[in-house]
Amino acid sequence: MYGLEVTVVILAAVVAMTWLARRLRWNEPVLLVAGGCLIGLTPDFRTLVLPPEVVLLLFLPPLLYWESLTTSLREIRTNVRGIMLLGTGLVLATAAAVAAVGHALGLSWPLAFILGTVVAPTDAIAVAAVARGLPRRIRTILRAASLINDGTALALYAVVVAVVVEGQVFSWWGTVARFLLAYAGGVAIGAACAAVVVALRRRLNDLAVESALGVLTPFATYLPAEAVGVSGVLAVVTCGLVLSQAGPKVINAGARVQITAFWEVSTFILNSALFVLVGIQTPAIVSAISSVSLGHAVVTALLVSGVVIATRLLWLYSVPYVIRAVDHRPVQRRLRSGARQRFPIAWSGVRGAVSLAAALAVPATTAAGLPLEGHGLLVFTAVTVILVTLVLQGTTLPAVIRWAGLRGDPDETAEERRAHRQIAAAALEALADHADRLETPPETADAILSELRQYAAENAGAPDTTGPGMRAELELRLALIGVKRSALIRLRDERSIDDIVLRRLQTVLDSEEIRIELALRAITDQSPPPPADGTTESRGRAPGE
Repeated sequence: MYGLEVTVVILAAVVAMTWLARRLRWNEPVLLVAGGCLIGLTPDFRTLVLPPEVVLLLFLPPLLYWESLTTSLREIRTNVRGIMLLGTGLVLATAAAVAAVGHALGLSWPLAFILGTVVAPTDAIAVAAVARGLPRRIRTILRAASLINDGTALALYAVVVAVVVEGQVFSWWGTVARFLLAYAGGVAIGAACAAVVVALRRRLNDLAVESALGVLTPFATYLPAEAVGVSGVLAVVTCGLVLSQAGPKVINAGARVQITAFWEVSTFILNSALFVLVGIQTPAIVSAISSVSLGHAVVTALLVSGVVIATRLLWLYSVPYVIRAVDHRPVQRRLRSGARQRFPIAWSGVRGAVSLAAALAVPATTAAGLPLEGHGLLVFTAVTVILVTLVLQGTTLPAVIRWAGLRGDPDETAEERRAHRQIAAAALEALADHADRLETPPETADAILSELRQYAAENAGAPDTTGPGMRAELELRLALIGVKRSALIRLRDERSIDDIVLRRLQTVLDSEEIRIELALRAITDQSPPPPADGTTESRGRAPGE
């Protein structure tokens, strides 16, 4: 089939399966994979091969970039130790455990280690799809750990594949050095790319160009990192985290609204299409097993899936208690959670597109031209782990969340109310200066003053800017939006509010700013031409006043 036909079929499956899942209230990723399996059984799709570079370049950078842009850096800082333990320590432990079990089940040690690195990372996109309903702190820990462990696993994967397939000499120090270089290099390139983007955005004043830069950023960050042999995943994640802090200061409202709308639609399509593609590949992967019987392959894959799940459970019910025994600081005591509340984190180890892409990218032959024995079994096992974690953990996670007694984050609502009051107070403080500068009529300034006082005291909604209003009133409101936005960013920078709260209120301010700018544009378009003698009337005053 042609690429266009494949794209249409996949998009149609995304729309149909998503609609059906939401209509029946079923797990969306599971139904998308099931729909993909049905498509993969048709003759035209049995020979469809998903190039791993398509996932690693077309899908992964934009999805990880959007995840990192919309996560909470404050929560990451607060829980950095737990996130790093999940994103690095657990990845290494899982890879080692899977390698040991894979070797016991008949895989050679080299192939067993490759399998371990393939199935070790949880998938940020899959985790985000199944972890809805969790409190902000737990959701942020899971998302951030998934972003980091993708980079950790792929950096380790590159080292292991280079040794096994390309015949590079193995040494512990060399392996550790290459791993650390890939890790640090990815972070450095991501930070450098973010600095370039911030500098460009400060000089751009074109909505279309700014939006295009937003689309280009994840790819322009990923490719240079991969070209020099460091982690492109960590580069994209680092760039996204840096821009999540700098973006509100350098992106104007119109560009932010347009970019956000684009990423919300495109990431939904890419995310859903990945699950469909996993399903489409499954029948072909099953039929490609040749080194062992299907029964042996199924047993191996299920046992490895069990090891993956059990290792995560064991890690989360052992390492935290060891840390508690040595760290008695009050700040860490406040972050502790009970065994029951920790279980949703332990049960959220869903695998996804990263594992599939890594498995498919393993060459079937070595650099010497020899077949890589067990290659088909490796790919089949990786796909089985994805399916088992999606179906078993993804479908039961909502029930686990209810059993653990986890609810929405009350602090988020309190922070939002406090931010409402403080940005209104900042606007009140700046009102007189802006009214004098813009020569606003006193009655107009008094009306806005009354609205802001009510807004600050009662947490009312944003003032209505859609009604009839003179230019002076609209310009004053526009100036005060800038004051509110600065106050909001300052609250985020002081860690008084979370990034999630900032983005929510920023959306309100952006919408208000765009409405005012449209109203001002309409007034300008309807204004009569200036008098022939070149005189102008005072803004906001009647002729002859």
